[in-house]
Amino acid sequence: MDHPLRLDHAELAVRPWRTATLVVAGIAALELVLLVMLGGALLAKPEQAGAHKATASKTVAVKHATKPAPAPAKAAKTEKAVAAQLPRRKVTVLVLNGNGRRGAAATAASRVSGKGYRIGLVANAPSHDYAASLVMYRPGFKGEAQRLARDLGVKVVSPLDGVRPGQLHGAQAVLILGG
Repeated sequence: MDHPLRLDHAELAVRPWRTATLVVAGIAALELVLLVMLGGALLAKPEQAGAHKATASKTVAVKHATKPAPAPAKAAKTEKAVAAQLPRRKVTVLVLNGNGRRGAAATAASRVSGKGYRIGLVANAPSHDYAASLVMYRPGFKGEAQRLARDLGVKVVSPLDGVRPGQLHGAQAVLILGG
């Protein structure tokens, strides 16, 4: 004959605690996983934002300093040439080698000096992938830069962008040699 299973009073008291413990442990484990994911997401975002800002800044600097886009034909026609205020002997030019050819900056500096300009510094550009030569100028020296470009046969003239005055070594214009 079968007897019904009789649970002692002590066994009845243990079962609800065991179940409650498992439920609470499961909830705690789920909270821990969510907190780890949230913490990882919050910590990863500043690094990504910083990397994005650094990349964006570098891209802007490279875009303006290394490969300026040629001006559209319409803009070139409407833009008037500004008359140079300073004589050539008072304009200092920084000559940078942007094509990677050995001695190109020194040769160009000699040519610039032969046209009557003063040479401020001859050095390598930050990169050697310039497709074409260009002349960049400090604010207020657009006329001098256009005259320098005409004298050297350089077609691209643009204002300086992203260069601190201390990096110019007193120069009013920068000649970057390209390929």
